[in-house]
Amino acid sequence: MEDKLEGNLKKKIVKPNWMKMKIEDAEKIIVELAGKGKTPAQIGSILRDEYGVPRTRLLGKRLVKILEEKGVKYKEDTEIINDKIRKIRQHIGRNKHDYRATRSLTKNLWDLHHLENN
Repeated sequence: MEDKLEGNLKKKIVKPNWMKMKIEDAEKIIVELAGKGKTPAQIGSILRDEYGVPRTRLLGKRLVKILEEKGVKYKEDTEIINDKIRKIRQHIGRNKHDYRATRSLTKNLWDLHHLENN
């Protein structure tokens, strides 16, 4: 019974036959985009939209794994949200009655809390 459960939970990822990009080409593109300051989410979107790669995992590795293996620095989600929070707090310091910014700060703090707990 456990073997069947494990078999159902593990999905085998199969590369579609229409996808022609090789892992070496994708790695070169990923490193180039990361060098331009793109986040992993933005790199994934660019690969999907411009190069026809639906998921980098289909090439054999996750995008973040490729970046780590190549030693490329990238901004993580928590760093991006912390930057937003810092900028919004500075704005609220100058504009005390901007309630929309206060709401935005609350949302970003909630997102940060949610990321740190997962």
